[in-house]
Amino acid sequence: MNSRCALVSQVIPFSCVDGPGSRLALFLQGCNLRCKTCHNPWTIGRCNDCGDCVVHCPHDALTLQAGRVWWQESDCQKCDTCLHVCSQQSTPMAHRFSVEEILAQIRKVAPFIEGITVSGGEATTQLPFLVALFHAVKADESLKHLTCLVDSNGLLSETGWQKLLPVFDGAMLDLKAWNNEHHRFLTGRENPQIKHSIRWLAQHKRLTELRLLVIPDHCDYFEHLGPLSAFIHALGDVPVRINAFHAHGVYGEAARWRSATADDVEPLAVALEKRRITVIRPALYL
Repeated sequence: MNSRCALVSQVIPFSCVDGPGSRLALFLQGCNLRCKTCHNPWTIGRCNDCGDCVVHCPHDALTLQAGRVWWQESDCQKCDTCLHVCSQQSTPMAHRFSVEEILAQIRKVAPFIEGITVSGGEATTQLPFLVALFHAVKADESLKHLTCLVDSNGLLSETGWQKLLPVFDGAMLDLKAWNNEHHRFLTGRENPQIKHSIRWLAQHKRLTELRLLVIPDHCDYFEHLGPLSAFIHALGDVPVRINAFHAHGVYGEAARWRSATADDVEPLAVALEKRRITVIRPALYL
């Protein structure tokens, strides 16, 4: 049996927004981007057991013992104080699960879902676990009908994608900005590797969808509509999902940015459709 483990921030047994159909969504802790617009910013870092959150917990659900922060779930009131005071953009409430423990959770809901999606944070920062989990799903007679998807930022190297290729069914990737400098402003990292991942996944029939994020006054898709459209066309028959930025849960300067409405999204959707690109609009606006 494979005993490889991962640090997990959340498991949602039934999700209808993390890929096609009803899916078990597994959110891994840790990310290699620092997106200003992240609405799960506590999944970015990993707890360094500094103990700063312990003294701020109003319900005494956290303790510092033997140099480690311990979370007592039964005392926790989900007030999220610990998330807001953490300088690491982490959470003391993350769990460490083995492949076998996640498989046990998948088996409980397998008759009612179409697949699993591993997200984050950034799922591929824990690549060995990801490969081991998907391999175990595909090798299990009772689970092998489930599709295995990754929700990724695309920073994984081609070598990493090659390790996943035999055991996963697809990836949903975000392209937060077309221009490299603007992408660095939004995420802290450059985007050439992300564009390469998008092309590589499309070439190997593993790009489930490309995602664009409309941020009012802070996105550059219209400015670069020509090269962006040509890039998308070269991917083949890949749908483009347009997501609408919302400030709910966002920390820092982007918390003051205006949330996107249908009026912000529709011009981009129409422009792409005029260029014969399949567009999926936001299901809702917050």
